[in-house]
Amino acid sequence: MEKKTKHTLPQCGIDYAFQRIGGKYKGRIVWRLRTGTFRYGELRRTVTGVTAKMLTQALRELEDDGLIERKVYLEVPPKVEYSLTDTGKELLPFLSLLRDWAKEQMRANNIQAMPTPTY
Repeated sequence: MEKKTKHTLPQCGIDYAFQRIGGKYKGRIVWRLRTGTFRYGELRRTVTGVTAKMLTQALRELEDDGLIERKVYLEVPPKVEYSLTDTGKELLPFLSLLRDWAKEQMRANNIQAMPTPTY
């Protein structure tokens, strides 16, 4: 079965990467999942500023791109858990470098980060 994708043909590797993890929430979701498996509600509480609609959309796109996996438990109420795939875990060193670069830029420009839970 061929995987459906909404991506256009990439111009280069950076273009392809940002098609998969670009946007306001995808990188933050992947970074949050680095510590383990989370339920939808936990992600909703810890990914600051995301609406339910945007979180659902980002999770679907990350799943379609093979970066996260979604496990559904058939129980009442329904339980759904999200975790990184091996491909998603391969992104973590790069996101860590990006975080370090951003922290240095924030320090150099005297920008204070909002307090967030274990980001």
